[in-house]
Amino acid sequence: MSEEHVTRLVINDKEYIFIGTAHVSKTSAELVKKTIDEEQPDSVCVELDKQRYDSIQNGAKWKEMDIFTVIKEKKATLLFINLALSSFQKRMANQFGIQPGQEMIQGIESAKEVGAKLVLADRNIQTTFSRIWHQLDWKGKMLLLMEVVGGIFSKETITEEELEKLKSEDMIHSVLQEFTDHFPKLKKPLIDERDQYLAEKIKQAPGKKVVAVLGAAHVPGVLREIEKEHDLRKLTEVPPKSKKPKVIAWAIPLIIIGLIVYSFLTNPSTGFQQMVSWLLWNGSLSAIGAAAAFAHPLAILTAFVAAPITSLNPFLAAGWFAGFVQAIVRKPNVQDFENMSEDVTTVKGFWKNKVTRILLIIILANIGSSLGTFIGGADVVRLFFKQF
Repeated sequence: MSEEHVTRLVINDKEYIFIGTAHVSKTSAELVKKTIDEEQPDSVCVELDKQRYDSIQNGAKWKEMDIFTVIKEKKATLLFINLALSSFQKRMANQFGIQPGQEMIQGIESAKEVGAKLVLADRNIQTTFSRIWHQLDWKGKMLLLMEVVGGIFSKETITEEELEKLKSEDMIHSVLQEFTDHFPKLKKPLIDERDQYLAEKIKQAPGKKVVAVLGAAHVPGVLREIEKEHDLRKLTEVPPKSKKPKVIAWAIPLIIIGLIVYSFLTNPSTGFQQMVSWLLWNGSLSAIGAAAAFAHPLAILTAFVAAPITSLNPFLAAGWFAGFVQAIVRKPNVQDFENMSEDVTTVKGFWKNKVTRILLIIILANIGSSLGTFIGGADVVRLFFKQF
C-alpha cells in the first residue's frame, strides 16, 4: 500500500482524506497509522457498524445468545449467513496469518491516540442482509443459501490468486459475487446503498478534517455520493414485504385443502390418496432435511409431523419446531457458544457444534418442507384431475 491509496477531497472548507485499504493486507494497517499520525484529524471514520465494532472490542458475545430467541424471532437464516461469512474470514486468517479488518482496528486505536472522534460509518450488516432477503422470492433465497454455503465450503483452502483478488474487493461482495451476477438488482443493497450510507456518515462526521478508513472497493462509490444528500433513515429501513408472495402463500394451501375436501366428498378413495401423498411428501422431505443435519430422532419426527401442517399455514415453518425440539433435547452449553468462532471454519465443525447444528436443522427442514409442498401439491392436483 502507498500514498496512491490516499485520496483528498475538500467540500465547503472541510477536508476529507480517504484511505483505500485491503481488508486482508498487512500493509494497510501501517498506512492507516501513518496517515492518521501525520494528519491529526478531528474525526476518524471506519467501515464498521456497532455490531462489528463490539465484536472487535469485546469478541463475539456468543455466550449471551439465546438460541430459543433466535428461533422465535425468525433470525436463524440470517445468523447462519453471518456465521458462514465469519468462517470465511477465520479460515483466511488461519491459512495466511492475516487478521481481516486489522486496518479497522488500527483506525480505532489511532483515533484514540490522536484524540479524534471515532465514527462507525457502515450500515448494520443485519440491515443489509434483511434488505437483500426481502427482495428475493423463495427460489432466490434458496440460491442465496446455496451460494453462501458453496462459496465458503467448496474449498478448504484459499489460493494466493483468490487472496490477491480479495485485496481489491468488498469482503461480503466477493463471497456473493456469483450470486449478484445472477441477481444484478442486489448490487444496490449490497454495494450502492452502503456507499451512500458511508458517504453520508463521513459527511456528518464532526470537525474540519476527517480521515475515512474504507475498503478500496468502496472509495470510488463514496467519492461519487459524498456531495449528494442521502436519507439515513430510509437507507436503514427494512422494506415491507410484497403482498404478492403473501397471496400466493395463502392461495396454495387453500387450493390444496379445497381439492382434497372436494375429492373426499365426491370420491373418498381419491381424497384419501391425496391426503396420504400430501402427508408423505411434506413430512418425508422435511424429515430428510433434519436428518441431513444429524438431528435427534425426536427432532426428525417433529419435522415429519409438523411439515404437512405448517405447509398449510404461511406463518409457521416445520424447521422452527424441529429446531426447538433439538434445542431442548440437545441443549447447547457454554462451551458450544465459546467454540463457535472456531467450529464454523470447517464443514465438520458446523455439524458438530450444537448451536450451528440447530441452525442447519431449521434451514434444511424448511427447505425439505418447501420441496414437499410443491411436489406433494402437484401430486394432489394430478390425482384430482385423474378422477375425471
